[in-house]
Amino acid sequence: MMLNVTGLRASYGRIPMLNGVSFSVKVGEFIGILGHNGMGKTTLLKALMGFLPATGGLVRFDGHDVTTAQPHQRARLGVGYVPQGREIFPGLTVYDNLRMGCSKQSGAEQDTIAEVLEEFPRLKPLLDRSGGALSGGEQQLLAIARCLCGKPRLVLLDEPTEGIQPSIIDEIVEVLQRLRANGGLTMILVEQNLDFIAALSQRIFIIQKGTITREVQPSDLGDASLVGEFIGITT
Repeated sequence: MMLNVTGLRASYGRIPMLNGVSFSVKVGEFIGILGHNGMGKTTLLKALMGFLPATGGLVRFDGHDVTTAQPHQRARLGVGYVPQGREIFPGLTVYDNLRMGCSKQSGAEQDTIAEVLEEFPRLKPLLDRSGGALSGGEQQLLAIARCLCGKPRLVLLDEPTEGIQPSIIDEIVEVLQRLRANGGLTMILVEQNLDFIAALSQRIFIIQKGTITREVQPSDLGDASLVGEFIGITT
């Protein structure tokens, strides 16, 4: 297994947000996370990355106990994170944003960036432009590309389609499907766009009140009653 999570608990101050989350992810698997707003989806990703300390449970990544590891330690082991809202560096150029994603583990900087840009050709003519001058969709492509510059084996991707034009959503799907087909990448995806998550995920976990309560298949998202009851999205 790439990731094993057992009884994970986390809170914001005295407010519990994760109440014993347990699941596992195989190498090369893409997992989707769905649920009503405020049920702990983004909190789960932050806890897996180490931005939110665990108050209980166990997280093992590729055989390593990372339950108490800091975010930079998890990144060095091969965990990458693309936060909701993208959080690129708006004052830096596209190229310098990509440089910020490189690490000693990812190899020669120029070679790494060139390799990643082959997957994101839309960014090639924008390398000298500041990140803040890009459209929302271009910023999202940049955020994903920057993460991949670190050559992660597990990517935590939070709400990548939020506020993005459909053409770039389709482009992101194509890139991630290609990376999955080529092997070597595992992903946990939080998303509200049902078509997007169904196109990419092999299994989908439904989270309610900080606990994973159900596992469904992408084909199950066509069930309007399930979607309305457990996910809170109308189709």
